[in-house]
Amino acid sequence: MSVTRVQVGVGAVVRDGGRILVLRRAGAHGAGTWGLPGGHQEFGESPEGTAVRETLEETGLVVRPTVRLGFTDDPMPEIGRHYVTLFIGCARLDGEPQLREPEKATALAWLTPDELRARRTQLFDPLGRCLDAGLLEKPA
Repeated sequence: MSVTRVQVGVGAVVRDGGRILVLRRAGAHGAGTWGLPGGHQEFGESPEGTAVRETLEETGLVVRPTVRLGFTDDPMPEIGRHYVTLFIGCARLDGEPQLREPEKATALAWLTPDELRARRTQLFDPLGRCLDAGLLEKPA
């Protein structure tokens, strides 16, 4: 498979106190690993809009974007894809998280950055790179 273009992904860093919402991925690349709510940025959509839309679609939570935390460069040659993933800090406004797309995620958890570090080998590559770069330590 040859890579022909770079795609933009968005990860929503939804905070509740010192914890961050993560989902165990299913049905796509990275299945079985923990990642953030998020997905592809659509044409004409801001990264913040993507974070809000994807979080609502995947978890039912209403969030407000608060800060652009940074990005990671995520080549995935094993599946013939290359992403740049933008991370958007979000505040939880309403709702309790639930699995609204069970074909895409099998579990939810609220974990601290230290708990994520302890599970580093279980993280989806973009989230792992985000953690390694210190992006989760930035103020929301």
